[in-house]
Amino acid sequence: MDKQRAQEIMESIAMVNVNYHGIPVYIQALDQTNNTATVFPLDNMNHEQSVELTGLEEVKIGK
Repeated sequence: MDKQRAQEIMESIAMVNVNYHGIPVYIQALDQTNNTATVFPLDNMNHEQSVELTGLEEVKIGK
């Protein structure tokens, strides 16, 4: 995922589905200097971790 799209998703009021290597996550913060994001799995909010933006994928629901 590119930095701009990650920023848009993070700031969006709507819930945008994002996976990190197939695991649904919530983007909490971005570190654009290191191209990483702080995320946590939707099923384990206490498991916060820093991941590469390249591992994030927006999941399109529907058509």
